[in-house]
Amino acid sequence: MPGGPRLSGRQKAILEFIEKFLKQHRYPPTIREIGAACNISSTSVVNYNLNKLEREGYILRDREVSRGLRLSGHGVQAPSRLVSVPLVGRIVASEPVPVPGSDFAYFGEDETIDLTTDIVEPEEDLYALQVQGDSMVDAMINDGDIVIMRPHKNVADGDLVAVWLADREETTLKYFFREGSRVRLQPANPNMSPIYVDNPRDVQIQGRVVAVVRQA
Repeated sequence: MPGGPRLSGRQKAILEFIEKFLKQHRYPPTIREIGAACNISSTSVVNYNLNKLEREGYILRDREVSRGLRLSGHGVQAPSRLVSVPLVGRIVASEPVPVPGSDFAYFGEDETIDLTTDIVEPEEDLYALQVQGDSMVDAMINDGDIVIMRPHKNVADGDLVAVWLADREETTLKYFFREGSRVRLQPANPNMSPIYVDNPRDVQIQGRVVAVVRQA
């Protein structure tokens, strides 16, 4: 693990967690995920330590993106290439609403979001959705933000996913959890209740969130 004498024990722990998280998930953690893993309750304290790591050259940050941090290698950063991700529609991050005949409402064919290869890998199946609603505000995803999705049929508990609820013909963006024979779709807003689905086959995973692009 990198970490010179100018780093505190807390900063070394944060850096180690970022490295492990990247190896496991292939995308960087959010500030809240770093705080939870390193027992730091204040996001401002996490941000302070990330700023220190950035100044010392251990990480690079894009503050317009929720998961916009990456390891610098403590050396010269190679130029990043741009990846154009198609913006294909909108996804509801509140109580699900019916979408007649389709799970997403499509934008024009030329609508794209340009991201660097430090944030996402150049995979042909990535796509972007514009978020509507405020059920994921505690996950730092606000109304109007863009989520970058990677198609997945099989996901793990705690993954943030876009789901199509077949029995209701409704779509939503929530954290996914299996609970015995049913599925819990959990919002990240203390004022909203989870959605419980008794038949897991009614929950069709459309994709997993790999990055968030802030619009404000």
